[in-house]
Amino acid sequence: MNLSWLIERCATINGDGTGTIDGDIRHNWKQVRDRIACLAAGLRSLGCENGDRVAILAMNSHRYFECLFAVPWAGGVMVPVNIRLAPPEVAYCLNNSGATILCVDKTFLPMIEAIRDQLESLREIVYLDDADIPAGFHGHESLVQANEPMEPAERAPEDLSGLFYTGGTTGLSKGVMLSHANQVTNTLQTAMRFEMQPESRYLNVAPMFHAANMIGMLNATVAASAHVFIPCFDPEATLRVIEKERVTNSVMVPTMINMLVHHPKFADYDLGSFRRMLYGGSPMPEAVIARVQEQMPGVTMVQAYGLTETSPILTCLPPEYHVFEGPKAGKTRSAGQVVAGTQLKIVDESGKECAAGEVGEIRARGPNIMQGYWNMPEQTAEALQGGWFHTGDGGYLDEDGFLFVSDRIKDMIVTGGENVYSIEVENALSQHPAVQSCAVIGIPSEQWGEEVHAVVCPEPGEEASAEELIRHCHTLIAGYKCPRSISFRDEPLPLSGAGKVLKRELRKPFWQGKDRQVN
Repeated sequence: MNLSWLIERCATINGDGTGTIDGDIRHNWKQVRDRIACLAAGLRSLGCENGDRVAILAMNSHRYFECLFAVPWAGGVMVPVNIRLAPPEVAYCLNNSGATILCVDKTFLPMIEAIRDQLESLREIVYLDDADIPAGFHGHESLVQANEPMEPAERAPEDLSGLFYTGGTTGLSKGVMLSHANQVTNTLQTAMRFEMQPESRYLNVAPMFHAANMIGMLNATVAASAHVFIPCFDPEATLRVIEKERVTNSVMVPTMINMLVHHPKFADYDLGSFRRMLYGGSPMPEAVIARVQEQMPGVTMVQAYGLTETSPILTCLPPEYHVFEGPKAGKTRSAGQVVAGTQLKIVDESGKECAAGEVGEIRARGPNIMQGYWNMPEQTAEALQGGWFHTGDGGYLDEDGFLFVSDRIKDMIVTGGENVYSIEVENALSQHPAVQSCAVIGIPSEQWGEEVHAVVCPEPGEEASAEELIRHCHTLIAGYKCPRSISFRDEPLPLSGAGKVLKRELRKPFWQGKDRQVN
């Protein structure tokens, strides 16, 4: 069981069927397989050996797709890099992973050129655009055309397929180690929820580095469906491509869906082909669910909950529970039931399993749980203590086994489907001379679910506006991690007896009247 088998199956069962659609560029599945096999041979010619890490930093495209599969085909380990990271964060991911090859497009070329001398292990760079290939780079298309297709490397199910970097409570990003078995298993666990066939068309509109789009992309591949690509999410461009290419399925975060159905030109487009929308990253407001059902009556919805460490889906809420009346009503605020083959439990602080309705930490075990964190044995042991993955999320199971996520035990904010660990933001803020101390919390946002808010105690004798502190953060961390608002206080931050900041007290004024402390 490995990722290359999925591509070989597509070429076997739907070889003449459409495989990829990227603007005017179209390839059938036989062509896709051959291009991946040739690109893999090209990566081998650049020195990629079994287990070597190959990073990808690019916008969505058919070439990104080819890279994702060519790397394991060559025996390597894919490292999809978050496109929203700041240059120091990108350098950290490349150096920490030990990536020897980087695939990059023109959007991120200036960034890579600026930090090139900081990249310790990088030997070769593959350029994903055709024009103006920089000196010393290798053209993606040239590698495809110059090499004969190779047989896929023999990779075992337990071999590493990818490193997926996510933020951490220590302030350092952690490379989540997923195996071929992790990724293929979770694809098969969720295939019934995606309901795709060879004639389906899946839109890659969420960022392709993201675990959410990764599982949608793999589900479309296991079904030998066509892949449609759009460089990044733009509401009208998304509506346009759904109409033009008769898209049937996609994965989006609630923020994207909300922007789509509220777009002033929504009614101008024929979306009759669209059949199923899977969403995750944060809960969907019930008002948005109702609007989708009103404006897109042919679309069924599935909510998914999980983490990068779970490959990524743990639970699904199927379409029949997206209702507000009848015997199946009342579940829209849940994250659904656990996927087949994975176990889920809720435990209290002592490790005792909670009764139905009792809030505790969500823990899981199964074949979709990560192998661990790259070169972080202590954090791995802590996260997988007792053979169960400790999610750091708080929630409860009802009498029917539906999971309700109610809070976060770990210090994390989810904004627009992206995870932000507070300490990363606090570390950035603290480097400004006008900041004596600070605390970062998540506050409700209609557009993003949650947004990053900072509470700052100024250094005596120093002054800095909220705007200046936010600009300072943008030089150090990704834009989505930076505070969107800052409040200042003269009194010290509230502390527990152990000297920890009581963030729950800081959050209270913003979350009054809410039935849960996450949004």
